[in-house]
Amino acid sequence: MTTNALHQPLPLPCGQVLPNRIMKAALSEALGNSRNAPDERLERLYRTWSEGRYGLVVTGNVMVDRSQLGEPGNVVVEDERDLEALSRWAKASKDGGVPIWVQLNHPGRQSNPMAIGHRPVAPSAVAMSLPGSPTPRALSTAEIEGVIERFATAAVVCETAGFDGVQIHGAHGYLVAQFLSPLTNLRDDEWGGDPERRMRFLLEVVRRVRSRVSPSFAVGLKLNSADFQRGGFTEDDSKAVLAALAGEGLDLIEVSGGSYETPAMMGKASDSTRAREAYFLDYARTVRELIGDVPLAVTGGFRSRTAMEEAIGAGECDVVGLGRPTVTTTDAAAALLDGRTPTLTAHQVRAGMRGVLGKFVNLKSLDGILELSWHTDQLHRVGAGLDPDLDRGRIATTVAMLRRNGTATFGRKRGV
Repeated sequence: MTTNALHQPLPLPCGQVLPNRIMKAALSEALGNSRNAPDERLERLYRTWSEGRYGLVVTGNVMVDRSQLGEPGNVVVEDERDLEALSRWAKASKDGGVPIWVQLNHPGRQSNPMAIGHRPVAPSAVAMSLPGSPTPRALSTAEIEGVIERFATAAVVCETAGFDGVQIHGAHGYLVAQFLSPLTNLRDDEWGGDPERRMRFLLEVVRRVRSRVSPSFAVGLKLNSADFQRGGFTEDDSKAVLAALAGEGLDLIEVSGGSYETPAMMGKASDSTRAREAYFLDYARTVRELIGDVPLAVTGGFRSRTAMEEAIGAGECDVVGLGRPTVTTTDAAAALLDGRTPTLTAHQVRAGMRGVLGKFVNLKSLDGILELSWHTDQLHRVGAGLDPDLDRGRIATTVAMLRRNGTATFGRKRGV
């Protein structure tokens, strides 16, 4: 182990070299305009992050279908109609010398009904186990092929716009994860029925994207270690998927876990895991041989420079992903690399009137929703040219959340 492991550059299979090992992980900004296009707010936010010396910046939740949105304010890339705005967004990060990848996503059954105004689609007609969640419509075979093509088309547009790569979102209960899980994929055709057919959708997305972009354009994946639901996507399933992906030309695999029914990615892990900071590091240690030479990133729970250095130095992962801490400490990477900050601060928001609310809702899920919304509020402040408001309370957070998403907020929520 070296004491400067975080400073080391990381060559990727596509030829790109990340300048250091700290990644600003995806956070859903919900800052698209009324046409679901990026504007000056996203440019301002990413220009701020570009000054933070991250080795890689990944955008949040860019959708591939404007009829299927995770939340109001999602940016959508279907074609080149917003190419100039996308190019300005890419330039805002790259001008600071930071590589920027676009996280491509389809929400599936996690589409926000208030944002789309109609029934969402999914591998099978299985509703989320949260109040108010609609039952989705099962995709036809032709529609599945169309979604795969949408991912590839979006990736090509992103490359044309000047981004350095894309990350396929295969975690947190969104459409790719829905295909992978036996709880949400009840199909008995070529897209489901056994683990091999359930992983076919992801494999086809990766292959289609990789075949359409240039060899020097990065293609990454965010994948759950498990969804932490009884009878769902397990660690063994995840390992099988990674083994199948080892030769498919990926440049970085980011490990996460959970969904908004079981929000492990929000830190709702065991006490022993939380004490070790990184929620998914134990899993990451077990998959290094499966993925061959593909670099591995772990996001979730890292707070201290010591833990990050140890994980990188010991070869347990190649990249440390930081999410929520980068919202209130926008230059978190620089602070860690320069030794100004030995430990990053995590801000938590909890619901009030817990005795009453606990009779009607799952308090852990509600707390997770509030915490995500609090951080979204801070992203919006930075996008507006303001400093984060660390004293912002839960009432102001709740009001802003309802204004953005409507009462459907309490039924389900988008992810990072």
